[in-house]
Amino acid sequence: MPSLLGALRRRLLAPSLASVGFAGRGFPVAATAATSRLEMVPQSVVCGFEWGIEDPPLWEAERRLDMVEPMFRGFAYEGATMAYTLLDVMPGRRRDRTRELLLGPGREHVFLAYIGIGFAMARLPRPLWKKVLPDLTGVPYHPTMSWLAVDGYGFDRAYFDTRKWVDEQHVPEPYPWAGAPEYFQRAVDQGLGRALWFIHAAGPTAVAEAVNRFPETRRPDLWSGVGLAATFAGGCDRDGLAELRRSAGEYSDELALGVVFAIKARTYASFVPRHSRIAALVLADLGPERAVRIADSTVVGEDHTGPEPAYELWRQRIREHFGPAQKRLAG
Repeated sequence: MPSLLGALRRRLLAPSLASVGFAGRGFPVAATAATSRLEMVPQSVVCGFEWGIEDPPLWEAERRLDMVEPMFRGFAYEGATMAYTLLDVMPGRRRDRTRELLLGPGREHVFLAYIGIGFAMARLPRPLWKKVLPDLTGVPYHPTMSWLAVDGYGFDRAYFDTRKWVDEQHVPEPYPWAGAPEYFQRAVDQGLGRALWFIHAAGPTAVAEAVNRFPETRRPDLWSGVGLAATFAGGCDRDGLAELRRSAGEYSDELALGVVFAIKARTYASFVPRHSRIAALVLADLGPERAVRIADSTVVGEDHTGPEPAYELWRQRIREHFGPAQKRLAG
């Protein structure tokens, strides 16, 4: 049973399931079986947040989260990580909930857990951001993949403040995440691209039109976010995915980049659903095994000291398998 304080936190901080659904957000989406399935993604995040914000013992949180079906379990861990991050920066004695979760049962969901940290960042003043990232020494891809927290921040802002961040194309002030303030906006846009997939309920034409309303310089990162969401979350059939790939045009390499990251994250969590396999094949001509080989063969070591983040260098190496991204970006 939750404590009185935990129940109060849940009541005050947790959004309702309806409020994160497509109708609740006012998105132009027709209600179908497919869109209902897709909006279970943000609703799963809310469930994880509700369980986490009560601050139960770790074993209890793990058992609740593991009751979520594998398709949505990572999203529930996203929500729990968001909750633990908020608890860790609140006044109190404990500061290790997030670390304990991600070194323990949440370890295989660490890719999505970073995104949950970004959701927490969207609800915290910037001076507290320096406290949100736990020490995950020994966890693979840390701290390289911590840029997914900034991605999560961008997704959250686009999803919950769509007029400002999507319609008005707001550009946030840089923040020196991982010592690279010049990359902050790019990581935000990667999350914004993921959000467009949900805002338009996996409608390939509407998603492509939304991306193309942004300045050309922002489109590569938006398209990579679209590719990640389309592959990881699903929501689109083969014909729609083929249309999405055609619409991406010269940015098909960015779309494929998102595919590789999505398959890597799904594989790391030991569950690759059928829709992810289909998306990888249609969007990038990849089977899951080859996608993982590409990710693993291009990963950048933690000792990287170059001028750009190891995360982006990893992304560049993956792009090279698919197209002329480097030439386009350089030009």
